[in-house]
Amino acid sequence: MTDNISDMRASCLAALKAASQNPPALIAVSKQQSDGRVADMLATGQMIFGENRVQEAQTRWGETFADKRKGLTLHLIGPLQSNKALDAAKLFDVIQTLDRESLAKSLAKAGDALGQLPELFVQVNTGEEPQKSGVTPQALEAFLKLVRGDYGLNPAGLMCIPPANEAPSPHFILLSKLAQRNGLSKLSMGMSADFEVAAALGASHVRVGSAIFGPR
Repeated sequence: MTDNISDMRASCLAALKAASQNPPALIAVSKQQSDGRVADMLATGQMIFGENRVQEAQTRWGETFADKRKGLTLHLIGPLQSNKALDAAKLFDVIQTLDRESLAKSLAKAGDALGQLPELFVQVNTGEEPQKSGVTPQALEAFLKLVRGDYGLNPAGLMCIPPANEAPSPHFILLSKLAQRNGLSKLSMGMSADFEVAAALGASHVRVGSAIFGPR
């Protein structure tokens, strides 16, 4: 095991504990990491991982580390194509990027086929950036009503990625208010550069890549 990875993970966990009386779950973002680094992270006892792409995750967790899959919690934190909904529902424990009606429809069909679905988060585009996925804050209430009423989906929380050139705190505060307003208890917010801020502002999950694995 690479001592550096173990030390970085320990540092992240300590920072989360210092930032919040109820520290969020630490998601190790393993997307595009080498199998060696993922093996090192598994050796630290890390049990929660985040992936961006369904196909990459299928290879990693369905083949390379299939013997390690039991007991792990896998989060899909990247955009999900509607035609990959069934594959994602089979593999992941949590899908954080529900963001449009066509995907809700595909996930509902996947749920019918499988008899169950992963936990779902709705991605909110708090910065209303045109190039970024996510429901706008103004459209969130109507979107939740749609997915709950028309498709029988019951999201557990919200996820956001603040604009890179803005302070993250206002976006985290907004996401928390939106969750409270809509009866949602979980907040996935905060990445390597701002996970401590997110923890202090009530995140239930933080998605950490370089700060826990080191640079790619």
